[in-house]
Amino acid sequence: MIVNTTYTNKETARIINDLIGPSYSFFEAIRRKGVGSKRMIVSSVSEGFQKVMNTVSDINYANIELREKGILVHINKGLNAYSWAIPYYQLHTYKTNGYSIYAQGNFVKFANNKLLKENKSFIEKLTDLKIENDKNYAFYE
Repeated sequence: MIVNTTYTNKETARIINDLIGPSYSFFEAIRRKGVGSKRMIVSSVSEGFQKVMNTVSDINYANIELREKGILVHINKGLNAYSWAIPYYQLHTYKTNGYSIYAQGNFVKFANNKLLKENKSFIEKLTDLKIENDKNYAFYE
């Protein structure tokens, strides 16, 4: 689910909090050594996201925020901000030539450059949280 988060909207915040949980408190974020990534360059997106990308030849940036039950991918288009809420059980990530996030029939691919390398520890933290959350849905023991 992608929503416009340029301005604060109580209904949008409630929907996001119900889907992926509330944001971490200040002290919890410090204890986890950060819950947000640095910005990364978006190399390509699915057709569902073409409307939220810059149409001119500007560089598109995005960052990722960790939540209790999922992640938020924040994409900036000019002065507007859009957020894509993804629960962990729908999240699929791939590390090929860059880094890709797939969920809900859409995807965002990040360019393999210096900015992605700066987020290596964050991506490892995201992967660990995804694995930890998948244990809640194990069918075989």
